[in-house]
Amino acid sequence: MLRDPSLIPLSRQHQHALALCVRLDRAMQAGEVDLEAWQAEIQQQFDSEIAIHFAAEEKELFPVVARFSELRTLVNELISEHSLLRDDFARAAARKLDRQSLAKFGEKLVGHIRKEERQLFEGMQKVMSSQELAALGGALEQALKEALQACALPNESTRLRSRSQPT
Repeated sequence: MLRDPSLIPLSRQHQHALALCVRLDRAMQAGEVDLEAWQAEIQQQFDSEIAIHFAAEEKELFPVVARFSELRTLVNELISEHSLLRDDFARAAARKLDRQSLAKFGEKLVGHIRKEERQLFEGMQKVMSSQELAALGGALEQALKEALQACALPNESTRLRSRSQPT
């Protein structure tokens, strides 16, 4: 099923996280794991995008989707997974992940993303009207703006603004 346009911003962010997990898995397979560097990258990805992504899902997406009885259990599972993943991100930030827990983290994050993409988003597109999806998409776009701005490259306007602001 083609992804509804209202869900594409979340799917794009999922791709960023999946790319991190693929690179991590390849490093693990090659035996080239710098625990400090990987945990720093995981922390950076969480701080710049994933924390905002989780918050947008929890504030805008999950409450709307939980109104549909056929998706409520799935939403509750995803909320629980967010909590477990936040614990892993915190452990990475504190540099407390060992090689085994780093591998499990990658597997857990991939599984969570796949569940959202293949079960939640597909289910939403079956039970929600195009108007409901569009309204949700607008709310998600607003909630994700902070993450999109954090990832934006500086342009002439932002460079000039930063020069004119006192330090």
